Amino acid sequence: MTSRERLQCVLRGGIPDCVPVCPDISNMVPVRRTGKPFWDIYLYNDPPLMDAYVDAARHYGFDAFMDLFPLTFPEEAVGAAGWERFIVRRTESAITTQLCRKEAGKRTWSPTVDVFPVADPPTYGVDPAKVDLPPVPERFEPVEGVRPFDTGPAGFQRIKRRLGDQGLVGVYVTYSAALGNPDMIYHYLDNPDQHEKWARERVEAAEERFARVMAMDEKPDIICVGGSGTLVFQTMEIFRQLAFPAVKRIIDLATEAGLPTHIHSCGPERELVRVMAEETNLTVIDPLETPPMGDCDLAELKRLWGRNLTLKGNLHTTEVMLMGSPEDVARASRKAIDDAAEGGRFILSTGDQCGRDTPDANLEAMIETARTYGRT
Repeated sequence: MTSRERLQCVLRGGIPDCVPVCPDISNMVPVRRTGKPFWDIYLYNDPPLMDAYVDAARHYGFDAFMDLFPLTFPEEAVGAAGWERFIVRRTESAITTQLCRKEAGKRTWSPTVDVFPVADPPTYGVDPAKVDLPPVPERFEPVEGVRPFDTGPAGFQRIKRRLGDQGLVGVYVTYSAALGNPDMIYHYLDNPDQHEKWARERVEAAEERFARVMAMDEKPDIICVGGSGTLVFQTMEIFRQLAFPAVKRIIDLATEAGLPTHIHSCGPERELVRVMAEETNLTVIDPLETPPMGDCDLAELKRLWGRNLTLKGNLHTTEVMLMGSPEDVARASRKAIDDAAEGGRFILSTGDQCGRDTPDANLEAMIETARTYGRT
């Protein structure tokens, strides 16, 4: 089987030639492999992150489950109109930028800055005071040399075709995380009369976006409805109230259209797995992190809900993948396969996001174990 066929098989509930394997290296490892400063990729699109990921998937030879294409339609980008990015500080360790727009000849600056380190992913929305910068920059320069990267339907088509048989590409339609920071929590608590309205608006927006996605000439392989830290900034009750109606609606629409659905939600996830397995037709969920980052036991999840959906996880990204030896990785991979591969519906993966310095030998040990020990 090709990687694409292997993943499609397991998502349908079939038994592939071997356990599919897809370590979560959506960011840091592909960028590290380019050998360039991280800001080249994240700020200048040189190369775009999507292309760096495709190159990494081919290099390591894993079954790419690519759920990160930032598909944007023109009608969804209205809020970005008029804003221009400027460099407000440049050092050997980081480039800091701030957005600005002109209104009636006067500059208006964003209240936050974005920091692009040389060897780490960027941090967005930073209070300037926290990085010793004034709210209005004293000096600035335009960001020049940014390479165009099409995030619309044509750009999606290019990436999907470039990935080819190496795997599947998904796009987000709605998010399981309705609240993502403390300010959003305060806003929620201060406006109880708006909760039902917000939930309805999420459903309407999700339906509109799903219609746009389905109107594309090149359809995605996966419809994504997850959200990092779904149960970190919101309780299960808040999730059910605000996010679940839209999530379930899109799962139903995608199922009717014959498309698999996916939730990525790092952090505590056991209760989310239960709800998705018992109350929806969700196809696959990850990363099923173990304590202390999460609360998932892979064998238990397989026993309780492994017939209802595909489980994708869950090697520890620091203790095993980053700090362990190849033998440790192989051992943990065999255990995960023993815990969850019987009867199919399992993709060997990691917890959330392998660190930048994860050894190649560890990634290779994980992939090799799936191809040999995980062979049916």
